[in-house]
Amino acid sequence: MLLGRVIGTVVASVLADGLAGTPLLWVQPLDRRGEPAGEPLVCADGTRMAGRGQVIYWVASREAALTLDPSFVPVDDAVVGLVDDVELDAAPGSER
Repeated sequence: MLLGRVIGTVVASVLADGLAGTPLLWVQPLDRRGEPAGEPLVCADGTRMAGRGQVIYWVASREAALTLDPSFVPVDDAVVGLVDDVELDAAPGSER
């Protein structure tokens, strides 16, 4: 699973079968420290609860296609959960 932050929504003029009613979110991928990591992408929101500014976790490829109902809809990335908090372990040799 990967971390991201919702930076907006996407409105499609044509949707594939099975995607009607599924929100499409513009997501900025994040590294483990919460910094931007890569280009923004579109995720289908399987939770139907994520909003702008929310930190989420998402999956890609086959796993993304399995998250929606019905499964195997044509998506590359999908939101699977909302993040409440991120806690990092201290680096080896440093104090906590």
